[in-house]
Amino acid sequence: MKVQYCDICKKEVEDPIPTRTFYYIANVDLCEGCKDDLELAMKHTIRGHNPFDTKWYDDLQTKLLKEGVQRGKIAVAKR
Repeated sequence: MKVQYCDICKKEVEDPIPTRTFYYIANVDLCEGCKDDLELAMKHTIRGHNPFDTKWYDDLQTKLLKEGVQRGKIAVAKR
């Protein structure tokens, strides 16, 4: 039995399946819940940004992940 730990919420994930129950994004290990929070946080920001730029997207993702590691959760903006 293999165990992975989420770098954001420190949750233990037993027998992780890459890209299904555990994700590796920008040198950060994420559980499914934290990945969903990351996508939701980015979704609200991306909608208001025109034109789309991949460098900006990568910078935003990295910024949100770094803040999430420090806080222990990914901040999701309320609608």
